[in-house]
Amino acid sequence: MLEVKTPEEVLRLIEKKFKPLGQTESVPLSAAMGRVLSEPITAQEYVPDFDRSTVDGYACRAADTFGCSDAIPAILNLAGEVLMGQGADFALSRDSCVYVPTGGAIPKGADCAVMLEYTEDYGDGTVGIMKPGAPGMNLIFRGDDVFPGKEILPAGRVLTAQDIGALAAIGRISVPVARRVKVGVISTGDELVPPNKTPGPGQVRDVNSPLLTAMLEAFGAEAVSYGIVVDDEALLRRKMQDAARDCDAVILSGGSSVGVKDAACRIIESMGELLLHGIAIKPGKPTILGKAGNKPLIGLPGHPVAACFVAQLFVLPLLGRLMGRKREEYTVTAELTESLGANHGREQINACHLRREGGKLMAAPIRSKSGLITQLAGADGYFIISRDCEGLPKGAQVHVYLY
Repeated sequence: MLEVKTPEEVLRLIEKKFKPLGQTESVPLSAAMGRVLSEPITAQEYVPDFDRSTVDGYACRAADTFGCSDAIPAILNLAGEVLMGQGADFALSRDSCVYVPTGGAIPKGADCAVMLEYTEDYGDGTVGIMKPGAPGMNLIFRGDDVFPGKEILPAGRVLTAQDIGALAAIGRISVPVARRVKVGVISTGDELVPPNKTPGPGQVRDVNSPLLTAMLEAFGAEAVSYGIVVDDEALLRRKMQDAARDCDAVILSGGSSVGVKDAACRIIESMGELLLHGIAIKPGKPTILGKAGNKPLIGLPGHPVAACFVAQLFVLPLLGRLMGRKREEYTVTAELTESLGANHGREQINACHLRREGGKLMAAPIRSKSGLITQLAGADGYFIISRDCEGLPKGAQVHVYLY
């Protein structure tokens, strides 16, 4: 009989038993996408470093345009123009204006920019302003975006394309990031053959190794495949020991149920400390978690759907913990398109498709057994039914966790 823990207990156990590796490296900006920042990034300069216009038009003093209109324009003297990439190293006098392009520098004395559409160049050295300006209108001031000492990005953040742009703006050409966690991936079972082989009688292709490898790589970890191991305890022990020696974590799929040939629990316990054997979820109940030093040893169910859900719910947060990555989950609220029964006593994880109907976001449950992985292809996310709930009616609102 498995002594199961609730999902909340498992996540607390992960926080308690595993510490961030604390190993960092510096990578060039071009290689920083998707990496985890190991320390906060703070600006050392102003961005922009000068006052600039956000429109094509005329920079001027707002007070010189007050009360103007199409019928009574403000007539200003044209003092010249500021070219892109050049500074405005002069002061603007009263009742004067200067042409500036979008992004161009603003001379001292000017406190607004009037769009070209609301002006008219009379060709005699004067410009008519038909719309009043206001202080700060159409301007970005020095340091509006960034100033020295401002934190741009926090430690633990997974860098996005927008973050790369922000780092480029402050002149960071290298970025301190957490070292990628190396994870050994092992599939076990006499019935498994590689995906490039045609299964014989009683055999199936190994789905879990490619599935888990893809999930790990997408998460920012480095996956190392140790192939398929038959149900031989001595052979599996050697393979687990090899993976634990060379990697920061080991994931074994298959061999996690209670049975004569299932040696994963014994092997993990012999390599260090057995933390749990069983989680109160469906699918994924016979999950194993152990540790050798600070290295997680994880035994996932052999059924691909169960392995996928457990990896999503627990393995990725665990690896994020090792990398010092902030945990982020994105959810949307949707209505169930049909009623759905649940297994009393365990949280039930259900994948779903999302679609719009009459302005509402609808969640269509995917009814899949734990071995039918192809039914999850194209799923948009999953929702969880409480362990104390025996089902949900059609139209019930659920929180969908997005993949």
